[in-house]
Amino acid sequence: MENLPSGVAIGLGAIGPGIGIGLIGMKAVEAIGRNPEASNKILPIMLLGMAFTEAIAIYALVIAFVK
Repeated sequence: MENLPSGVAIGLGAIGPGIGIGLIGMKAVEAIGRNPEASNKILPIMLLGMAFTEAIAIYALVIAFVK
């Protein structure tokens, strides 16, 4: 019972980034499908956005462990 708040913190902290990464990937694939020549410009921006979004989940994990 004492680990419940940590589990809830990481669980709720992973929902937003999970949805965000899915949306970033969806829109990047959609953009590449419309304009395949632009894939060299789209992919690095997509990966950078995913990395920043994943950092939010890592913050939630750190908060869960610090408690």
